[in-house]
Amino acid sequence: MSDGAISQDEIDALLSGVSMDGLNSTGHVGNGPSYSIDVPTMQKLAEDLREKLEGNINQYTGASFKVEKPVVELSDRDRVLSKLPEVVISVSIDYTEGAKGSHMYLMSSDFALKVFSLVNKEDTTDVDDMVLSVVSELVATHVSAQINVLDSTGKLPGLANGSAQCSNESKAMIMFPQGDFILTGYPITLDGSAFTLWEILGGDVSEKMSNALGGNKADDIPMMEAAPMMPNNQMNMGNQMGMGGMQMGGQMNMGGMPMGNPMGNPMGNPMGMNNQMAMGGMQQMPNMGMGMGMPANMGMNMGMNVPNVQSLSYPSLTNSMSSSEQGNIGLIMDVFMEMTVELGRTKKSIKDILGMGEGTIIELDKLAGEPVDILVNHKPIAKGEVVVIDENFGVRVTEILSPMERVNDLN
Repeated sequence: MSDGAISQDEIDALLSGVSMDGLNSTGHVGNGPSYSIDVPTMQKLAEDLREKLEGNINQYTGASFKVEKPVVELSDRDRVLSKLPEVVISVSIDYTEGAKGSHMYLMSSDFALKVFSLVNKEDTTDVDDMVLSVVSELVATHVSAQINVLDSTGKLPGLANGSAQCSNESKAMIMFPQGDFILTGYPITLDGSAFTLWEILGGDVSEKMSNALGGNKADDIPMMEAAPMMPNNQMNMGNQMGMGGMQMGGQMNMGGMPMGNPMGNPMGNPMGMNNQMAMGGMQQMPNMGMGMGMPANMGMNMGMNVPNVQSLSYPSLTNSMSSSEQGNIGLIMDVFMEMTVELGRTKKSIKDILGMGEGTIIELDKLAGEPVDILVNHKPIAKGEVVVIDENFGVRVTEILSPMERVNDLN
């Protein structure tokens, strides 16, 4: 029976979103959001960037690395883990503008140490902060060149990336994108030594990139040709057209009622409407010669009831308080409420929280000297500055929040 403690393996599995039996919360391996990604388009993009990557590595290290043809595939967490060594160097450098999404590079420790030895002209066997710094700078340099290539196409304008975050950790600790993603393997050789640089693009950014570069485009469907316009006197295919019992020609019949052309319209207007049609504007129509005794000024709005629309008046809202309300508040004046002062907040991943120890410094979202928040029952009501009273901390109220500011803080 377990003593309630959680093992390191269980922590690794929880951080990676996978249970101890290899299944995620839905009971399926690799289940996650699905994306429409055109892999051949991403393959062509990787091949176009291959020479750029080779030139950047050689210029950065002063060596003669050879980058072979990349291999692009649609992968997920389980499949990529099978390709990686147990410990890898990961460099996260997400796209933040243009095509927001996860973006990272993975490499073996041997490749990172080789790059470091060429750049710093010294050998080392430990992956320390200096090695990680060199690797981060190499990746950031290549991503900048990559963005310039994509931006030059005009199809992905405004593409930008965040800062590079490099770490040396177990592959089980890597935070891979959810669902399927694009995995690109760049085979790299130098003096008989073979390495692999893996690039991972999240499914969301891969989908946007492939679509922008011409992937997932359906064949154009030819539009139907419009029928040729017929002359006015041939619209009824023989000077007659039946419309629910209506025939148009020299005369118009509506349910057997003759409708002549009393106006003598040379265009053959059978209704004698003098080229006027009352639609939406409800214009009156001239006498149509129906022979039904209808007045000539009968409008199109007959039988329609126009609603009577009135504006709604609201009572004025004031901050006044009735005597009964004041008396009700007096009943709770001796009720105690929890008042707290919040110095600041921050968000940390479970990985960072588990890695905290004595001496860890937590950076908050408040600037030095900025007023602190005063809360009552966890609701902000005021701001103040920290003071020291004897040997105790205190807060001097500097501002009372207005009701509108309180509502905004709650949101």
